[in-house]
Amino acid sequence: MKLAMIGFGQAGGKVVDKFLEYDEATGSGIVRSAVAVNTAKADLLGLERIPKKNRVLIGQARVKGHGVGADNELGAEIAEEDIDEVQGAIDNIPVHEIDAFLIVAGLGGGTGSGGSPVLAKHLKRIYTEPVYGLGILPGSDEGGIYTLNAARSFQTFVREVDNLLVFDNDAWRQSGESMESGYAEINDEIVRRFGVLFGAGEVESGDAVAESVVDSSEIINTLAGGGVSTVGYAAESVEPTNDSGLLSRFTGGDDDGIDDGGMDAANTTNRITSLVRKAALGRLTLPCEIDGAERALLVMSGPPKHLNRKGIERGRKWLEEQTGSMEVRGGDYPVTENNVAASILLSGVHNVPRIKELQQVAIEAQDNIDDIRQQSEAQLEELVEDDQDELDPLF
Repeated sequence: MKLAMIGFGQAGGKVVDKFLEYDEATGSGIVRSAVAVNTAKADLLGLERIPKKNRVLIGQARVKGHGVGADNELGAEIAEEDIDEVQGAIDNIPVHEIDAFLIVAGLGGGTGSGGSPVLAKHLKRIYTEPVYGLGILPGSDEGGIYTLNAARSFQTFVREVDNLLVFDNDAWRQSGESMESGYAEINDEIVRRFGVLFGAGEVESGDAVAESVVDSSEIINTLAGGGVSTVGYAAESVEPTNDSGLLSRFTGGDDDGIDDGGMDAANTTNRITSLVRKAALGRLTLPCEIDGAERALLVMSGPPKHLNRKGIERGRKWLEEQTGSMEVRGGDYPVTENNVAASILLSGVHNVPRIKELQQVAIEAQDNIDDIRQQSEAQLEELVEDDQDELDPLF
């Protein structure tokens, strides 16, 4: 799947930068064009791979390149005001060569959480290609303002994009980790999981051909219908041999690389279905119960001889049973890496504790805002009713 990626805010820019690094390392070719948008000049200067001409500094007239200080309302206002500057960079994207736009943003800060929904709405108005979001939720230890920003932004972002893929930092930060090293590892996890998913179908001439092809249309159809999506991932290493290419614990092959026929195929099938279970029931990018997911897509990647149609089909049927969905697609993505991986996209998930928590935060915040406004209006009325002589010293 070929994407135009737009990193909005600090976290978004870093993740898109990491996607470009992944592209270079794997040759997956999923990032057709990359843009970074920010209100903080220092964040843009810290990027390594996004071309300088595609780094857009917005809000200079209002914040002078210093960022919005976690004020996502200001972030949204600046995005609205400077959307033409962002469009100037997007005009350089060869839109006829992409399958979709992907806006990547951290939902806890000010620029990304405020500006990304504004950009999504703008892109959907102009282009026919799907516009997806990759929203990164802040950890609960990052502070109340970040949780509140995420609660506000989440509801708006999911409404403005064709589908919102979510990564929850709270589920991935390890205790005792420094914030910097924690975020670096999280960004690696984000790119690894979504890289395998989006890389499906991007086969160049001379590459191995998949038995059951997964192309961009399968991903688009799985994400159709909107809502929230999460991704599961599980991998198992493959051991190289001296003279016969790759031999793996995954297939149960012998040291001489000779195919053991039915037994070897049975082992491969069983191991594939095991990886599918691990991917679906392990740590998802957004933890949730998988039953009730509206649509799902299974992508098995690895060296061709370690993949088989029967195992993938069994994994797909198992997903149908677990999700209760009749829209479960599946296929393989041959690569030369030394591991076999299962990547599972669950779209239209509902039973998500973290989202319910954010919705409650948003409701409570709105109630508080209403109370504050009512108090302010009452105080204003009292002032207006006071004698003008008493009001004069106040101004």
